[in-house]
Amino acid sequence: MIKRRLSLSVRMFVMALFIIIAACSPQTQSSEPVKLRIAVLPILDALPMYVAQANNYFESQGVEVEFIPVSSAAERDQVMAAGQADGMINDLVSTVLYNQDTTQIQIVAFARTATPEFPQFRILAAKDSGISEVDDLKGVEIGISEGSVIEYTTDRLLEAEGFSPLEIVTVAVPSIPVRMSLLDSGELSAANLPDPLSSLAIQGGAVAIVDDSSHPEFGNSEISFRKAVIDANPDAIRGFLAAVDQAVQEINADPGKWDELLTEQSLVPAPLIGSYQIPTFPSGTLPSEAQWEDVVAWSLEKGLISESVSYNDSVNSDFLP
Repeated sequence: MIKRRLSLSVRMFVMALFIIIAACSPQTQSSEPVKLRIAVLPILDALPMYVAQANNYFESQGVEVEFIPVSSAAERDQVMAAGQADGMINDLVSTVLYNQDTTQIQIVAFARTATPEFPQFRILAAKDSGISEVDDLKGVEIGISEGSVIEYTTDRLLEAEGFSPLEIVTVAVPSIPVRMSLLDSGELSAANLPDPLSSLAIQGGAVAIVDDSSHPEFGNSEISFRKAVIDANPDAIRGFLAAVDQAVQEINADPGKWDELLTEQSLVPAPLIGSYQIPTFPSGTLPSEAQWEDVVAWSLEKGLISESVSYNDSVNSDFLP
């Protein structure tokens, strides 16, 4: 009887031990991947994201990514404001505007930057305008979109070339296709266009006057997420950026092999496919505080905001690969 009781006690002890070990062991089943919805314009800056998706880099990081196509910055901002997207490619000016009252979004990485070899924004002159050098732009109406990175880069590029504020004259033409058309027809003598659309305009006869390859601190775009999404899913943000950075390394190593993807996603105008040189994409970098403060100062000058917006609240360095 004593032996039977001891045997029963031993068996119960062993079973309890197994239960405790099982409870403390890590789960073998992987959790569902976090889904991140990204509002994307048809712009070259998004190429690394599409490469990461095509090569399953997001999946390997345990992140599911859904692209939400938008046709304009205004539509992108509406989608973000409605909570229908978690992240986007935008710029410093729009980030300042988003966060002027409270921190709604945070920049987590550069998407693209101007370099000495590859401009991101160009001020162009119409082919028959007679404008051939930067001083010829003094007092000439330049087509821009107001309160945007286009207006910011127009002001800063010309100021860097020695223009006074009174010598910079602009006219609001918010639609890029309309701005291009007016420049091509000569109805606009000059306009600021983003690359690669500026390359298409040059192919059509427009003259490049000044661009941010000479002043790369002014030209850039960013990857941003809603702060609530960042706070709830930090590992997913980190995995997303790791996947994008893996794609960046691949693009930079062989920039000539992406024509099919560029065509499929309409990231480069069709007439440029095959001849357009893909720029070098940035890896693991963020806007500097000096870049941010310059945009804040410009936004205050323009009356777009009424008080300063914090760099530390708007730029999050916790997730770089």
